[in-house]
Amino acid sequence: MEFKQFYLGCLAHASYYIGSGEEAAIIDPQRDVQQYIDEADRLGQKIKYIIETHSHADFVSGHIELAKRTGAQIVYGQRANTQFPTLKVKDGDVLNLGAIELKFLETPGHTPEGITILAKNTEDAEAPVKMFTGDTLFIGDVGRPDLIGSKGFTAEQMGGMLYDSLHEKILPLPDETEVYPAHGAGSLCGKSLSKETWSTLGEQRRTNYALRPMTKDEFIKVVASDQPEVPAYFPVSASQNLAGSVALEDLPKPVEFDSKEIANFDGIVVDVRQNFEYGGGHVPNSVNIGLGGQFASWAGTLIPIGTSVAIVADAQDQVDEAFMRLARVGIETVKGYTLISKFDGEKKAVQQISVNEVNDLPSASYQFVDVRRPAEHANGHAAGTVNLPLDRLSREIDQLDPGVPTYVICQSGYRSSLGTSILENAGFREIYNVTGGTKAWLDAELPTEVSATACASSRG
Repeated sequence: MEFKQFYLGCLAHASYYIGSGEEAAIIDPQRDVQQYIDEADRLGQKIKYIIETHSHADFVSGHIELAKRTGAQIVYGQRANTQFPTLKVKDGDVLNLGAIELKFLETPGHTPEGITILAKNTEDAEAPVKMFTGDTLFIGDVGRPDLIGSKGFTAEQMGGMLYDSLHEKILPLPDETEVYPAHGAGSLCGKSLSKETWSTLGEQRRTNYALRPMTKDEFIKVVASDQPEVPAYFPVSASQNLAGSVALEDLPKPVEFDSKEIANFDGIVVDVRQNFEYGGGHVPNSVNIGLGGQFASWAGTLIPIGTSVAIVADAQDQVDEAFMRLARVGIETVKGYTLISKFDGEKKAVQQISVNEVNDLPSASYQFVDVRRPAEHANGHAAGTVNLPLDRLSREIDQLDPGVPTYVICQSGYRSSLGTSILENAGFREIYNVTGGTKAWLDAELPTEVSATACASSRG
């Protein structure tokens, strides 16, 4: 058996290559598919199947392009309403790859058409079965049941399906079964995913909160509560995956803008540099979504699909990377770019300030905003902060006074820099990014609180 996990940290997304003899399959491919073709060429195998465990909402899949380039069949669960030739599988169906037997289980709950794949090596009776769970079972969590309400199911109905899928299809399997999910920590498809990218079913029985003994009603209540807000691009990506997407190489490429064009751009200007680079000087009213963090997820969350986008970067390779990573979440409207070294217009700056400097501020009035998610804030935060989560900041900004000096903090300084750019666009005049974030605040043993605050707080 040939096996490889491809892990894309930007989207906390795992895809898989599995093969035997002269045949292979790709499970849950990302949009840029060359790496799978390269792997098959290296191993002298032909990609026979492209298997989607469900219609992904958090990224655009490359199954159409990969099928065109390899001749492979696209496989979905029988309830998937695909708009392209598809091999539909139902509970108990089996496909073969050389000596590998792929058995399919219908496991609805995260989505109605969700499937789980059991891969058995028929040449090695002692080898544990590899189980590809998609977004049904994660490491440390299970798929959220509240993403497809527009399709006629409530979160409670989907939660009930998920409970049945786990207890009737997955949990009866042996402890040594290896678990390979489609996502890890940072994905918005669950609320407490582990940083581990695989596990065993036995370990998940012992450690996964959602698999502890409970009634179906208790399970539904637990998994449906405290989920992060659903990004607006999720339903768009899910629909796009069922309709099929064009190849990356066929998307219109951005053109280089001069300083006047980027300064007057009628759309969203995304600065992809690091937070301190953005803070040191940037195109006015650009937003800082750095390539060094979860760029694609935050771009998809904050940029409406269809909006014209321009990129500011240090180098051409950053522009190319940002273009690809935006396409992974369905943002295909990048019109232009500017390298910051060529921008000769007036720049704005955001001062970077340490946690100790914030703590030592005099009693003059200021606002201290924590843009992390509510659960993060509730578990421990800098004293005096108001929690305005980044995905809601622009909608709840009226809780803040644009005339008061505003300090923004997150966990490390990445999201807070994005937050400062949102405040700048909203007309805030004096903004500071707290470097090192809450981690630095805690490490410095500065005053903290553990209860969430509900309204803006200012000192003085």
